[in-house]
Amino acid sequence: MTGGETVPEDDAPPVVLKLGGSLITEKDRPETLDEAALDAACDAVADALASGAVDRLVVVHGGGSFGHHHASEHGVSTADGTRDAEAVAAVHGAMKRLNAHVTERLRERGVPAVPVHPLSLAARVDGADGELDLPLGSTATLLGEGFVPVLHGDGVATAGDGVTVVSGDELVVELAAGLGARRVGVCSTVPGVLGPEGNVIREIDEFAAVADALGASDATDVSGGMAAKVRELLALDPPAYVFGGDGLVPFLRGEDAGTRID
Repeated sequence: MTGGETVPEDDAPPVVLKLGGSLITEKDRPETLDEAALDAACDAVADALASGAVDRLVVVHGGGSFGHHHASEHGVSTADGTRDAEAVAAVHGAMKRLNAHVTERLRERGVPAVPVHPLSLAARVDGADGELDLPLGSTATLLGEGFVPVLHGDGVATAGDGVTVVSGDELVVELAAGLGARRVGVCSTVPGVLGPEGNVIREIDEFAAVADALGASDATDVSGGMAAKVRELLALDPPAYVFGGDGLVPFLRGEDAGTRID
């Protein structure tokens, strides 16, 4: 967990938004952006900040065809670590490249986006199954100074296992809890969490009710797919939403979008 670090009480609680790797990249083509989707997402964020619909925002993005490709190639996941420095550099380097694309496009639209790299901050001191220790002092301070911190799925130092993967979904949970977020949004390529008939489940309040409906991702994914997302988001106090690209603007306006997980 975050070691008790929280944003000061006199600061407005932020919104935490994750842009899924499957949304902003072409996940089956190594290190390839989905240019249109990334541009649309950055436009929506810029408009929400400019209009005042959102005043404090933290962005997290997934690995998509950047990090997941290299992690899979080197056999690194949330459960399986590596002590190969070349493997760590490959995964982290790919994520830094994707992060640079995201932050640059946000800044082009007037968003004061700055990178925050989890490999340089976080650790698991009790092995791959242990809790994540993610110090939030720098992220909270950046927020307080008017920046939009942009974090990403990454490698994470892991006692006994070298370096494992920390997923964007886990980062979202840590950020939301540690910063006292008021709302959480996870934007992906699907309109919400889908039921057995392909319909959007509008609200989830316990995992058992939807366990049978949740399957694994078809593309390479080392961080657990939709089932892991739902488990992580159910752990939060503020309401969380899973939605597709069309739901991003409504979510940033403070409206319901996709599936509410609470």
